Amino acid sequence: MRTFDLAPLYRSAIGFDRLAQLLNEQRADAQPSYPPYNIELVSEDKYRIVMALAGFSREEIDIITERDSLHVTGRKQKDGVERTFLHRGIAARDFEQRFQLANHVKVTGATFENGMLTIDLVREVPEALKPRKIEIGTGSDTIPGATVSTLEQRQAA
Repeated sequence: MRTFDLAPLYRSAIGFDRLAQLLNEQRADAQPSYPPYNIELVSEDKYRIVMALAGFSREEIDIITERDSLHVTGRKQKDGVERTFLHRGIAARDFEQRFQLANHVKVTGATFENGMLTIDLVREVPEALKPRKIEIGTGSDTIPGATVSTLEQRQAA
């Protein structure tokens, strides 16, 4: 198992402590392998999580978003029938799967069909945070008739 020294990151970067915390959490917590899932990049800002949930019904699954995380929980209801299995290959056990979402990633919908749960996500960056090009003007593009002294007088007032 590899370990990473994140001290240089703390010395030279400001505001990346959350990233370092995520790396430490991923290293400390082994992700559960049940239920199996895929994460797809549908288009530039659209994602899809597909989970195989054989044996579950729609009512036994909860999807909750909270801040920057997505929690998918399955609670299998007991049917009260006592069974003797010769081989049990279908797990159908309770689970809780957590996904860490990047900034501005929102869940847009979920469907459950043929034992497959599909969760659609989209990254919606607000206009104020999108890159914008700043036009470079010439010296004559300033306020007509304004000089440095008149601008200083306006700021003082």
